[in-house]
Amino acid sequence: MHEILTPVEMYQADALAVASGDTSLRLMEEAGRAVADEIMRRFKKCRVAVICGPGNNGGDGFVVARLLATRKWPVDLFLTAEAAALRGDAAKMFKRWKRRVHPFVEFGTRFERRYKPQLIVDAIFGAGLNREMPATWIDTLAAAEVPVVAIDVPSGLDGLTGRPVGACVKADLTVTFFRKKPGHLLVPGRGLCGEVVVADIGIAAAVLDTVRPMLWENTPPLLPAIASDSHKYKRGHAVVWSGPEFATGAARLAAMAAARAGAGLVSIAGPATALRIHAAHVSSIMLRVAESEAELKTLLENKLINAVCMGPAAGVGLLLRRDVLASLQADVACVLDADALTSFEGHAPALFEAIKANLMRPAVLTPHEGEFLRLFPGLTNSPDSKVERARRAATLSGAIVLLKGADTVIAAPDGRAKINTNAPAKLATAGSGDVLAGIITGLLAQGMDGFDAACAGAWMHGDAGKKVNRRSLIAEDLLDEIGNEKVL
Repeated sequence: MHEILTPVEMYQADALAVASGDTSLRLMEEAGRAVADEIMRRFKKCRVAVICGPGNNGGDGFVVARLLATRKWPVDLFLTAEAAALRGDAAKMFKRWKRRVHPFVEFGTRFERRYKPQLIVDAIFGAGLNREMPATWIDTLAAAEVPVVAIDVPSGLDGLTGRPVGACVKADLTVTFFRKKPGHLLVPGRGLCGEVVVADIGIAAAVLDTVRPMLWENTPPLLPAIASDSHKYKRGHAVVWSGPEFATGAARLAAMAAARAGAGLVSIAGPATALRIHAAHVSSIMLRVAESEAELKTLLENKLINAVCMGPAAGVGLLLRRDVLASLQADVACVLDADALTSFEGHAPALFEAIKANLMRPAVLTPHEGEFLRLFPGLTNSPDSKVERARRAATLSGAIVLLKGADTVIAAPDGRAKINTNAPAKLATAGSGDVLAGIITGLLAQGMDGFDAACAGAWMHGDAGKKVNRRSLIAEDLLDEIGNEKVL
């Protein structure tokens, strides 16, 4: 159940279920039942205010109210629209509610003080929101200061982008159906949903064969097994390009991460002045002098080298731009991070041309939002979701694009994308991105596909952060936590 469906794809799944013999009314009944079951499972019997809108989300709310009332829960039902405006299944479910209906304007007035709710069910708007949620409604609900259970998504949240459309409910629990939506995982939607529960309402998984979603939630990876007859070169040789003498730490972090990720041999390459600093800090990492573009090209002609990481503290400018293009000419997988991305600000077409010149060679770009702005200025202010921006960047560049953040998105040029959700906030610290770049480089060195390596790297990076038993961490703390994952 790791597929993520857009609101449009969810409508398609519903329609396919109905076309196969189900009924939309039964699906609504099951959706409401799932929400009522979660409420009864998690809360003691209490007074509940169910706030229903005019659409199918409100229809689900009518079912919740009826089922809770049947179980003797005290329920007050509020409607944000006129009952005459209800249509279709929502109107049918409304007619099954045989008790009093209150207009929403009464919520928060004398009525509320007389029957103050202890729990609110938000059934106003669903994931396919096409209008703004009035801020006054949000203020009214928040003033109750009680837990909120949202149906599908918190009202006001765009299920596609994860952004509020106007004001937005902040839920403690969100119950959605069949599969998650992008808005459940993308920031800020993730924080507005609270805990997300995906309920089974009887839609067969086979409908996905027709819907064919191209977005998934990232999951623990299955990593290459280490064969009994393996040796270090069979496990891959990764090279990390070093920054100058007084900027060597980032390359060391990346190199150690590549080794911990399973590469059989990792080398740091760069000028001799920098390697003397590295020599005082590393033992298992090899050092390779490469003072010029020609020496870098010669180094990467070594058939035993199969992955290179360019960028961590390598120095922004023409020289690094030249070295990146040289590495892309070699027959090795490339991870481009940090300065390797910033160096192409205003020169992105040259980078994209070099990547596309050899699409058989994996290339992974790992920008944060600032670097993404420099490399893809036309995509930064787009109204599209973070997923769509990453996809468009992958298509434009020909590379796997890992757009970092609390909701890291990994996208491939063919449209596949994953959202990573396991990264703790304490990973927002200097050097953390260098470790991530190194992990991906180490996985590529072992022969993993570019998209799979980027997805696995993101998950391993987040998992390492969670394992560090500190309120705050430094990048070095991550290194000892890498490498405990399952193998094929």
